[in-house]
Amino acid sequence: MQSIPVDTTRLGVLRCAVAPEPKMSGFETKEVKKDRDGNTIYTVAVMVRQDGRRVSVIEISVTGEPKGVVEGAEVRVTGLEAFSWAMGDRHGISFRAAAITPAPAAAPAGKTGGA
Repeated sequence: MQSIPVDTTRLGVLRCAVAPEPKMSGFETKEVKKDRDGNTIYTVAVMVRQDGRRVSVIEISVTGEPKGVVEGAEVRVTGLEAFSWAMGDRHGISFRAAAITPAPAAAPAGKTGGA
């Protein structure tokens, strides 16, 4: 499976739509998916809004729990890759990232420091 790097600077505003959840490897077994080193893989649903009001939601897998990522908060996604997949007559694109972190808080408008 070939990975395709994604330039997140072109995606616009990224917000957490669904807080991090452990990824399940089987719906019936409820087994939590792990990477080769035994670390839990998490899934985060991220809203992507480029221009205007159009919004898409993508689910991104990441190794380890993304600390401080909460629903509705702006996030930063590092090392995002897309993968094309097919199973029988089903197909799609999955996403994986090296890290998902809370976006730094913006300084309040009008605050310049000093007295």
